Amino acid sequence: MSWDTIRLDWDDDVATITIDRPDRMNSLNTDTLDAIEDALDEAEAQGARVLVLTGAGDKSFIAGADISYMKDIGTLEAQAYAEQGHRIASRLEEFPAPTIAAINGYAFGGGMEFALACDLRVASERALLGQTEIDLGIMPGWGGSIRLPALVGDELARRLIFFGERVDATDAHEYGIVGEVVAHDQLDAHVEELAADLAAKPRHALAAAKAAINMSHDAPRDAALDFEARVWSGLFGTHDQREGMDAFLDKRDPEFE
Repeated sequence: MSWDTIRLDWDDDVATITIDRPDRMNSLNTDTLDAIEDALDEAEAQGARVLVLTGAGDKSFIAGADISYMKDIGTLEAQAYAEQGHRIASRLEEFPAPTIAAINGYAFGGGMEFALACDLRVASERALLGQTEIDLGIMPGWGGSIRLPALVGDELARRLIFFGERVDATDAHEYGIVGEVVAHDQLDAHVEELAADLAAKPRHALAAAKAAINMSHDAPRDAALDFEARVWSGLFGTHDQREGMDAFLDKRDPEFE
């Protein structure tokens, strides 16, 4: 499939979705959101072992939702827009393989919310991030008011959302919003290496680990612990479990499926 506003590229088993509207700072209109959903479907159907989300150009990751679209819509259209944003963020969060946000520039509003929904976030030293909706007369609507407090704590999230503060990559790393910061011209290569390392890991064990971590956020402690035990034990008898343990005992590198 091909789209006008995004690209889906493959490097072996690593799929990269690039928002390709650099003239609009990769902002998200309805066509772009539709295309992202299609690309997520295709990446999952093709068995991506890692999914990378990034933006075209060197200024913007995703500068947010398309304000020129939002300014004249009413409540019902806004509800549908919110539901689609939530649907995509949930797809990133629940994608059956690790997801990486390669934040190459501005990540505001919905762009930050999609980054928060990814498993790992790597930022260029030039990146600026923020839930900036408050100065538009609105609030985060694609999960930011839920995922940001879970990541950085309640009061810091309130300050970032209430003031609409834009934080640079260094502060975002200090706050725990991103996992690492790299030189701008090294971002692509670093994320490519990170993705390749993850793609070499056992697919089913990664998916199980991701599901267990996600469950820990949503379920009571006892239920989450029970889920962990069940998915852990379910990996025994698989090729990758036997290969990983045999390789360890044989002092060699494993060859996972």
